[in-house]
Amino acid sequence: MDENPKGDIQLTNFEAPPPKRGFGARVRGYFFTGLLVAGPLAITAYITWWLIHLIDGWVKPLIPATYNPETYLPFAVPGLGLLVAFVALVILGFFTANLVGRWIVGLGERILDRMPFVRSLYKAVKQIFETVFKQDGTSLRRVGLLEWPGPGLWSICLLSEPVNPDITDKISAAGFQWIYIPTTPAPTTGYLVMVRQDSVIEIDMSVDDAFKLLMSMGIIQPQPPAGSLPAKARKVRLTGKKLKTES
Repeated sequence: MDENPKGDIQLTNFEAPPPKRGFGARVRGYFFTGLLVAGPLAITAYITWWLIHLIDGWVKPLIPATYNPETYLPFAVPGLGLLVAFVALVILGFFTANLVGRWIVGLGERILDRMPFVRSLYKAVKQIFETVFKQDGTSLRRVGLLEWPGPGLWSICLLSEPVNPDITDKISAAGFQWIYIPTTPAPTTGYLVMVRQDSVIEIDMSVDDAFKLLMSMGIIQPQPPAGSLPAKARKVRLTGKKLKTES
């Protein structure tokens, strides 16, 4: 409140109190708050339960009845197939790491190499697994931006391997890159595109954050780490040249 020389009182910066929310509005707010808490938990639990039952359905029929606890128990044991599959893979990896195991695997691969269709399928699947799961690999572990499907439209992409020069010699002498452009909200489907390396911008984003962005249709935005550089300073083209930042 301010007083003028004449002694009149004037009210300044007066704001009306916010209107009180009715009972229905409060109930609606509580409902959506509960939905935000319970929704992700319920969906995660459902998908986890579905995967456990799926693996159990594959593995349990392979367990001999003598070693199956469900033979002696009056109830089913959820997750038994998943546990057996995990232990079996660990044992398989242990034996494959030694000389005898490698010899057995090599013998099996030589047998498969004599089967025309099976040979091509096995080699393709094996190469995919080795590329994706190797510890020091970078395929599909780097995120980039590509101006696609048209000028001014940018898409999230995953960087795969450089294209073999034997394929691109007839197109251009410049280097090319295989990239995977996932779709939303199901990033497991997408497009495999061969592009020039200088047309892709690698960004400082993890694959997990990229998948969250795609599956949420842009709702969940990745948060940059505290004290990090501006976004434009972090973008680096595949050629190794940093983009010019605005002053």
